[in-house]
Parts: sequence; structure tokens; C-alpha cells
Amino acid sequence: MTFRYPVSRPGLDGRELEYVTATINDGWISSQGPYVRRFEQAFADYNSIAHGVACSSGTTALTLALRALGIGPGDEVIVPEFTMIATAWAVSYTGATPVFVDCGDDLNIDPARIEERITPRTKAVMPVHVYGRRCDMDAIMDIAFQYNLRVVEDSAEAHGIRPVGDIACYSLFANKIITAGEGGICLTDDPRLAGQLAHLRAMAFTTDHSFLHKKLAYNFRMTALQAAVALAQVERLPEILATRREIEHRYDQGLKDIPGLTLMPARDVLWMYDLRTERRDELRAFLAGEGIETRLFFKPMSRQPGYLAPHWPTLNANRFAEDGLYLPTYNALTAADQEYITGKIRAFHASAS
Repeated sequence: MTFRYPVSRPGLDGRELEYVTATINDGWISSQGPYVRRFEQAFADYNSIAHGVACSSGTTALTLALRALGIGPGDEVIVPEFTMIATAWAVSYTGATPVFVDCGDDLNIDPARIEERITPRTKAVMPVHVYGRRCDMDAIMDIAFQYNLRVVEDSAEAHGIRPVGDIACYSLFANKIITAGEGGICLTDDPRLAGQLAHLRAMAFTTDHSFLHKKLAYNFRMTALQAAVALAQVERLPEILATRREIEHRYDQGLKDIPGLTLMPARDVLWMYDLRTERRDELRAFLAGEGIETRLFFKPMSRQPGYLAPHWPTLNANRFAEDGLYLPTYNALTAADQEYITGKIRAFHASAS
């Protein structure tokens, strides 16, 4: 189905075409092209972080981060119940075990529940800034300090939230706040970690490129073509975030005081505009008929076949998964577009009352 209002649409109205064209004309389209380093530096500078290491996706960024921290078989990593499954998969890819912690009312990992899940095998915590809401990083960093744990921030949905953990990992998928179509990047202030991230993403070649590889590594490199697009996006990030803030405000105003509909807490940066509604599936079908795409909330990790645990129906994450959805959220949405969308939502609820 083609939607008049898809849930997401990339905005490529900066210097993307100019930079990609320059990359093609120069012939430096591989990971060795200069735009990769320019993007890494620009995104690191924006976040006031020393080092950026670009890679092929947000998932590979998480995997690299865990490997760079020495996490592997026998280790455990604290992961939120409410997240996209790639967060948990990254842990499994290393051979470590994800240990899940339920969410609070803001959908983020509940710091009050973390300590009870820590064991002698726990090596790291992976908070996820869900839909652009910053986790309680003060509490999480305090727990990490007390138990000598590393912190890997899954910031796939949170470009613009300044990282404070050991490594922060971002996605550049087409539906993210900034995009390169695919791609990811790790940020860290630790030069040794940055070096290890870059080493692991590029097949762990030795400096003399002798084809002797002393460890298992990956081809997780970003191409210069992707980096050219990503750089143009970073240059416009303040503008993009400001526009999305306006979109959030218009939704807040257009959807307030509707019986049966619950607005979610404010976001630090807007990735997707999420809400809860008592008749979610009916509303989704109605909006689809009006040309408006929506998406469901994440399902708990403990409900996933690969991590199935019998207590999943009791989780907060499951309660939210049962009635949550998010609306079209992209920079090209106009006030008139949002008036149409919120008007249809109001009409649905009015007809149901």
C-alpha cells in the first residue's frame, strides 16, 4: 500500500547530491574516501566527543562497541526489554548473554530494576534512548560505577542527545533523524577504544597489510558514498532537530484531551511521535484507509522466540506493546499535514464515543 503520509521519509535537501557527486568524480567511493573521515569528525565535534568511528549500520556499531570492550562468551550485558531486537542481537553476536530489564512509563529502561539483574558475569549496561527520550543516565552511570560496568548507549533513535557512556552507537538507516540510507557510527572519548573499533570494523588488518589477522574481525566499513550523504545531514542537524521539535509541539496540541488516547512523555529529541490508544488496531486500520501509515511499538525481548521467557505477559514493556503506536514523523510534514492527521484521529475517536 502506498500512503499519502508514510511513517517516515528521508529529507535530502542539503548538500547530499553535491557531496555524492564529488565523491564519484574523485573516484574515492570506498571506505578509504575522505568523506568518511570528514563525517566522523563532524559528528564527533557536534557531540563534543573526541572520536567517531563510522560503520555499516547501527547494529554493527553496537557489535563493534561490545567487541572493543572485550565482551564475549560467558559475559552478561544488561539490555532493556523495550527496544528493537538489534540491541539484544548485538550482544548475542559476541557470544555474550543479554539480560533483560523492564521499562518505566517513559519506555526507557528502569534504573531501579537494574541492580537486581546484575551478577558476577555482568560486564556492561546498554541503555536505549527510546524514540528520542534520554534515559536516566545519571542513575545508570552511578550503577555502572558501583559495579565497575561499561556503558554502551544505543542512541540509534537519539541523534542530538549527548552521550556520556564509554561508547555511544547511532544508526543512519533511512528512517532515522539523520540518514545515509544505511550506516552507523560509534562515538567515544577513549582513543584506545576508538582505535580498536576502527581495527575491528576493517578486518583487523595489521599496519603492514600482510594478510595475517590475529583476531576475529568484520567488514563493517562505511562507504564514502554513504559518508557523503551523512556529512550533509550532520551539517543540517540543528535545523532538523528544531523542525522536529515543532512537529512534536503540533502533535501535542492537536491530540490533547481526546478520550481514550494517552500522550506519551516529552522527548529530548523527536525520532517518532508515539502514543497509546485503547482501540489501537481499529485506529490503525482507519488511518490506513485515510492514507496515514502508523507503526506498532516494540515487543518485549522476553517475548521474542530467541529469548522467550514465560513472564513476558507481566512486563510493563508488554503492556505498552499492546496499545502503542507511532505516527508519521519526518521533517517535510507541514502544519496542514499534521492538521489532517490529527483531524482524522479526532474523527475516529468522536465516532467511537
